[in-house]
Amino acid sequence: MPEYNAATDLLERNLRAGRGGKVAYVDAFGPVNYTALAERVDRAGDALRGLGVQIEQRVMLVMQDTVDLVAVFLGAIKIGAVPVPVNTLLTAADYAHFLGDSRARVLVVSDALLPKLRDARACSPWLAATVVARTPEGGPDDGLPRLDDLLAAATPGLAAAPTCADDVAFWLYSSGSTGKPKGAIHLHAHLERTATLYAQGVLGLREDDVVFSAAKLFFAYGLGNALTFPLAVGATTVLLAGRPTPAAVFATLEGRACTVFCGVPTLFASMLADAAHA
Repeated sequence: MPEYNAATDLLERNLRAGRGGKVAYVDAFGPVNYTALAERVDRAGDALRGLGVQIEQRVMLVMQDTVDLVAVFLGAIKIGAVPVPVNTLLTAADYAHFLGDSRARVLVVSDALLPKLRDARACSPWLAATVVARTPEGGPDDGLPRLDDLLAAATPGLAAAPTCADDVAFWLYSSGSTGKPKGAIHLHAHLERTATLYAQGVLGLREDDVVFSAAKLFFAYGLGNALTFPLAVGATTVLLAGRPTPAAVFATLEGRACTVFCGVPTLFASMLADAAHA
């Protein structure tokens, strides 16, 4: 089977199309263009390799929605590792289960969320390193390595691992409605196929769209809306680090000139009931 790496595909198609200077993401820290995103992904992958992450090993992400989550997610895929983004609103017991079940080698956690992971980290015999990523509100780092420092020391121009379309790309955990949450396995090919069949074939997403997904990147819905789909066509994505309250969503929509908004029925109902925007 020929080599194929989903991270390489999603990034290089935009550089080949001349979109290097186009804004790929806008998060709480500002805009990031496609060239800078590709470099950040390479640095993230190189940093993970420097921490000893090998092909097919899991990297757990407990992170708020910023471009750092995108970079680490794609950087892990590029080196053939398996990122596992998980819900940021769960308990210490949940995180202990995820770390144990996935046997994650490295954990990348937002500083604002680190206190919830302290007990879980201590319970995992497979976890070799924890890296702390910045958030807009800030938080402790417990003296652990900072993602920004690792990225600054890492090398761009990362060579992709020799993966193929049927190799495992990432895991996403179920909600646990039928027992303990279960890791659903997704392949490299799934990213491209869902983008082609749904984002382009159904939504008609275009390069000139500005996308905002209230659903977070740790959800399958949010991951497609805010990562796979816009990157597949060269669109711009707006990321909200905090919780998508009606006020925060309205402020984002009004301030970023979004053309595509991805939400869920409960959020739409809350927005319609918001007196400040009635």
